[in-house]
Amino acid sequence: MRLRNALVLAGMAAVLLYAVGHLPSRGDPAAPAHRRTSLAGTPGAGTYYLEHALEDAATPNVVTVVLADYRSVDTLGETLVVFTGGVACLLILRRRQ
Repeated sequence: MRLRNALVLAGMAAVLLYAVGHLPSRGDPAAPAHRRTSLAGTPGAGTYYLEHALEDAATPNVVTVVLADYRSVDTLGETLVVFTGGVACLLILRRRQ
């Protein structure tokens, strides 16, 4: 049992190290996240956000526009998941009288 667990852990570590070794360098302008267009030729989402944030939301802070306007439902879902986890922890760890 321990040997199997150690082999699974070693395999996962090898996969993660392989993946990290193939990531682009930090700040690399040719990285996929920094491209203005995708490989299919369509504009990337980040490019749209940066170019249209001020005219879409009339807010100069791009981070606020992305979180509150473009991704508001996703942000609400993440908040709900964190809140539910906190309530579950409180219910599990509460003291009974």
